[in-house]
Amino acid sequence: MNDAIAALGIADCLTGLKVIDLSRNLPGPFATRLLADLGADVIKYEPKSGDPARALGNLFDALNHGKACHKMDFKHPDDIAKLKSDIATADVMIDSFRPNVLEGMGLSPQALLAENPKLVIVSITGYGTTPNWADKAGHDINFMAMSGVLDQLKTASGEQAMPNVQFADLAGGSDTAVIALLAAVVNAKLTGKGRHIIISMTHSLYNHLVMPKATGKFVKALTQVTPTPEQDFLGGVLPCYRLYQTQDGRYMAVGSLELKFWQGLCQALDVNEHAASHWQMGVLPTHPQSQAAAQAIAQKFASQPLSHWQHYFTQFDVCVTPILTLAEAACHELFANQDEYGNVKPWCDNDCN
Repeated sequence: MNDAIAALGIADCLTGLKVIDLSRNLPGPFATRLLADLGADVIKYEPKSGDPARALGNLFDALNHGKACHKMDFKHPDDIAKLKSDIATADVMIDSFRPNVLEGMGLSPQALLAENPKLVIVSITGYGTTPNWADKAGHDINFMAMSGVLDQLKTASGEQAMPNVQFADLAGGSDTAVIALLAAVVNAKLTGKGRHIIISMTHSLYNHLVMPKATGKFVKALTQVTPTPEQDFLGGVLPCYRLYQTQDGRYMAVGSLELKFWQGLCQALDVNEHAASHWQMGVLPTHPQSQAAAQAIAQKFASQPLSHWQHYFTQFDVCVTPILTLAEAACHELFANQDEYGNVKPWCDNDCN
């Protein structure tokens, strides 16, 4: 990703920002990876046994290339003293320890801030400071489960799905941490005062449920029934916003949520008789018209393999795309400019081609 960012001319945005990374596994290292890509000087301290992610060589390299990595004994006074000296000149320190671990090493936030008042300390945790939960161990699947996010991932028949993307670690942990720490760094630059920020991946994920919270109320107001995830507004109940199986068992993603896109889809599939069967026309998902429209669209997609529809819909701008495998996505023109770690630029400026 750093090569792509360099091409944009924004790889120096955080030049001069010194970051001490005490985190391990995925959330913290990905957060500091983002900071390093933007020019921050990231110094990673690992235990003598190494970051557990080292067992997955490709993962560790993808998360930590470009950082200065040092191994140390977190129980040895000399190593702790060296670390303290480094933190004293840092702008940011990130950790992923459970509560009181920093204090046990003589690195309490209070002591570090007394030595370096402008320091921004970010602790990425599973459950924040909630009593009875702050000390509990957990992983991505647990944070997703407790936040209510995992329950939202249901199949069309209501079965629980098992995700292979770490939403809690990355969205709840890494991204939230980066947003919070950059805001705190800006404030520290203005006021000279740092702070200790505790990120809860579970609470952050709960806040990410903004759509299900809102659409659930919307559907209930229309139907008088609280919808299950697969029957929610964007969960597959609308003919214009769902997955349709193709002849070869693959799926097309239809996101024709607005009436103009739905009408364009109906025209593309030659089912214009269903063009008015849309929620913006007052046709509720429980209405026979809506169900008939869904059946007609399903029959159309089932008549041809995914390759046919993938090519066919290149001529229509109606929010319809194939569901690509990871291997297919890696070969797609969207991701042509990948670095050696499989990263692509997620942003662009006005000078982008």
